[in-house]
Amino acid sequence: MQQNPCPSTGRKSGACPGYIVDHVIPLKRGGRDRPSNMQWQTIQEGKEKDRWE
Repeated sequence: MQQNPCPSTGRKSGACPGYIVDHVIPLKRGGRDRPSNMQWQTIQEGKEKDRWE
């Protein structure tokens, strides 16, 4: 995610250890696959969100 640096490394490209890219509005609910609909999320937060989505 070029616009938002990785919370753990500060880099704008490459791997972001401990984080995943989350779609704020899920793709299956009409969310866009664009940076404006993406945020960094910890792996644990992602697993929790997946349970209720």
